[in-house]
Amino acid sequence: MNTAAPLGLTLDLAGTFAFALNGALTAVRVARVDIVGVITLGMITALGGGIVRDVLLGALPPATFLDWRYLLVAAVGGLIAFALSRQLERLATPITVFDALGLSLFAVTGAAKALDLGFGAGQAVLLGAMTAVGGGTIRDVLVRRVPTILQSELYAIPALAGAVVVVGAAAFGAPGLLGALLGAAVCLVIRLIGVGFRLDAPRPPGGSAPGQV
Repeated sequence: MNTAAPLGLTLDLAGTFAFALNGALTAVRVARVDIVGVITLGMITALGGGIVRDVLLGALPPATFLDWRYLLVAAVGGLIAFALSRQLERLATPITVFDALGLSLFAVTGAAKALDLGFGAGQAVLLGAMTAVGGGTIRDVLVRRVPTILQSELYAIPALAGAVVVVGAAAFGAPGLLGALLGAAVCLVIRLIGVGFRLDAPRPPGGSAPGQV
C-alpha cells in the first residue's frame, strides 16, 4: 500500500490539526496556562507521536522538520483553541472528539508509513498505535496527570484495531484510500463507544478502578 502524498500527507496534517486542538483545549481546561503554554501543549500533542514514529522508522529528520506545514497546522490549531477557549473550556465533548479523530488518523498514517518503508505487518501495527498515542501521552505527562493510555476507556485498543485494518487491507491489495478510511473509521467508532459506554480494557482481578488507590 502506498499512502504517499497527497493521501498520506493529507491524513497526517488532518491528524496534526485534530490533536493540536485537543492538546490546546486540554491545556485550557486542565493546566490553566497562558497563550504560550496553550500553543506549546497543542503543538506537542500534535507533533509528538509523528516524531516518535519517524525516529523509530529511521525516517530522519522527522517529517515535522522537513515540511513547514506540520508546524503551521499545529500552531493554527493551538491558536484556534485559545481563541475559542471561553466557549469551550467547560465542555469535555470537543476535547474527546478531537482526541478520537487525532487517534484515528495517526493510527492509520503510522501503520501506512511503516508499510511504505518496507516494515512487516506486526511492526506496522505497533508503530501505528505508538504514533496515535505518543503525543497525547507526552501531553498528559506535561500537565501532570496519568496518561490516558493507562486509564481511559479503550484508548490503545482502538489505535491497534485501526492499524490492523490498514495492514489487513494492504495484504488483500485494497486501495490505500479504502484501507485508510476503514482503519480510521474502525478506530474512531471503537474509541467513541468506549467513551460513551465507559468501557475499559480488562484489568487485573481485584485491581483498583481509575483514580482509586
